[in-house]
Amino acid sequence: MTVTKAKLTKKFNIRNLFFVFLITFGPFLSSNSLMQAITSEYRDPKNILRDEYRNPYETLTFFGIESSMKVVELSPGGGWYTEILANYLNDSGELIAAHFDENSNNNYFKKSRKNYEKKMNSNQIYKNVKIVNLTSKLSTPQSVDAVLTFRNLHNWLGPNMDSIFANSFTALKSGGILGVVEHRAARGTSIEKMKKSGYVTEEHAIEIAKKHGFVLVSKSEINSNPKDLKNYEKGVWTLPPSFRLKEKNKDKYLAIGESDRMTLLFKKP
Repeated sequence: MTVTKAKLTKKFNIRNLFFVFLITFGPFLSSNSLMQAITSEYRDPKNILRDEYRNPYETLTFFGIESSMKVVELSPGGGWYTEILANYLNDSGELIAAHFDENSNNNYFKKSRKNYEKKMNSNQIYKNVKIVNLTSKLSTPQSVDAVLTFRNLHNWLGPNMDSIFANSFTALKSGGILGVVEHRAARGTSIEKMKKSGYVTEEHAIEIAKKHGFVLVSKSEINSNPKDLKNYEKGVWTLPPSFRLKEKNKDKYLAIGESDRMTLLFKKP
């Protein structure tokens, strides 16, 4: 059995055990159980299909996210992780979504923000989600337990990343965590190529985090994908779910799956 097959088999077995556990002990679980949030009816079925690549249970568990925490999700996009976090933190925690600035001159940013707000108004499960601007201070200094970002660093390369990491550090309590998932570039990849390809090196992510006071606690291969060659015509967006080349070699890219990703856990001393 190859490493890849072993990894997939392990994930499959773990998921099966969780579902058996839910069926057996579901009535006794609290409403803010992480696995219940992941398997909730509130999630978009299309988003659930991405679980095999994004491993939400394993990822949030690795980051140590608990239901009573105050959490900032940086640049939540369409709300893939928000669907889970809003439910999980609904009873005893708090979720702050730092989205694109509401008064941005960028039409894409404005449309994305409006669509996210529309989603947040679509169901009571999101009623406690607080939306702030990504360029804001995020929260009162030293008030947040965790800051999370999923597949966003490539959009921030340069001064924006410095600003966002600095604001995250200020918002976090001492001992608070920064959890990062990002498309992983090969060591030595230039900044220019990172911007063009959508892949970022672990070294660069760690360098910027340390620059702003964070300490690297641990790395995980939860979201790795050894099949990802990282040399595509349209960068990481060639792969699912974007399929920038549309039908061209689609089966090939579908077989590869989503990108190879670093999963990094930092802490504020």
